[in-house]
Amino acid sequence: MLRTLLPATALALVATALAPAPTTYAAGGGSAVAASPASSTAAGTAASTESARAGTAARSATRKINHQGWDGSAQWKKGRLDSVRIKRGRVFHQPASATARRELGGTTYTTARWNGPWHRPGFSFTELIASWEAKTPGDSWIEVEVKGRAADGRRSSWDLMGRWAAGDKFVERTTVSGQSDDLASVNVDTWKAPAGLVAYRLRVTLGRRAGAGSNPPSVGAVSAMASRLPSGSVQASAPGVVSKAGGTVLDVPTYSQMIHQGHYPQWGNGGEAWCSPTSTSMVLGYYDALPRAKDHSWVPAGHPDPWVDHAARMTYDHGYDGTGNWPFNTAYAARQTGSGFVTRLRSMRETEVLVAAGIPVVISIAFDRGQLSGAPISASNGHLLVVVGFTAKGDVVVNDPAGASNGAVRRTYDRGQLENAWLPRSGGTAYVITDADHPLPSPEKHSNW
Repeated sequence: MLRTLLPATALALVATALAPAPTTYAAGGGSAVAASPASSTAAGTAASTESARAGTAARSATRKINHQGWDGSAQWKKGRLDSVRIKRGRVFHQPASATARRELGGTTYTTARWNGPWHRPGFSFTELIASWEAKTPGDSWIEVEVKGRAADGRRSSWDLMGRWAAGDKFVERTTVSGQSDDLASVNVDTWKAPAGLVAYRLRVTLGRRAGAGSNPPSVGAVSAMASRLPSGSVQASAPGVVSKAGGTVLDVPTYSQMIHQGHYPQWGNGGEAWCSPTSTSMVLGYYDALPRAKDHSWVPAGHPDPWVDHAARMTYDHGYDGTGNWPFNTAYAARQTGSGFVTRLRSMRETEVLVAAGIPVVISIAFDRGQLSGAPISASNGHLLVVVGFTAKGDVVVNDPAGASNGAVRRTYDRGQLENAWLPRSGGTAYVITDADHPLPSPEKHSNW
């Protein structure tokens, strides 16, 4: 199943884009396209760069993005508690008071809920992506739903953003696209409200097999990124804090998705389909937070980088039929590092702020032939890679998992070209994954983290 990155804000760009290659990547993978030539002419590169810089500017002030999170006891208490308890800053399913029941796959579960407060991001938003950090021991799971409110007071129904479990022994991780019965609809992991909404609230349901023993499911954080973005290409942003300091490249390990071609058809068949879990694994390797050897001991001996196979299995979305679900990847990472969420950034300048804090950033891009010089593939309609640093000139150093081998993953891309493959095509979507040693820089100064 292909997933093309076509947010509503990118329609103007897509209408005038160059014709794509015959086969392209899906978000999180798809079919590989022919490799780009080993080199591009200087004139072609310069022309492409100048075209990007001369494109219609989508200035930072018009890129409306708000990320709001709930975590810690004080934040959780702002919502309504229904058969849950708060302990050590987490929301726990409380078996003694959970009387609501749900049937899934022939199994009966008791359910409990945290009902979040209404949140107004300060503008009329058209898209929303939820994220979470949770623990689901044994036969348990969580669901995250969203409800919206329009300016005239109309309210949407509750729409399911995902049913999630850390493992796959009991419950299949899934999203439900569609749900287009009123003010909004779901496209895999993205809630879309074309007419705009002014407020939303989240609801988290925790399910646990009826009669199960101790160790209930819990949620440590839930958040949502709401956005309203302009369409059209962007001018390359001016180099920021990292570039002005002479450039910085983080020591992020390089893993290739391509060396997993043919691995596990039931979880995407490896290779070109695994850019998202491979990118997530590179960030976990940087934080020394890869899964334990016993966690991926099911991968046969001789498979290179077995933690990538494990990540693909543990991020697989059975509804979307792929490993490219954005919040499923950050939820997997958050279990390893403590924190991970999906947001959108306004330009590479914000990415530089994160890199300066020692935080590599996974970004979602799409591009046509000739639009990203030096890429290991010639085109993609949805691809993930890791921004690991910047040159003193401001160009972007990345770990692109589409490299044919681990040694071919590190690349340097033109800043303007990469921004135009990222900002108009996915809205600047990014995975922000952190650990205790790498806190977010000045979150009070940024509305999007």
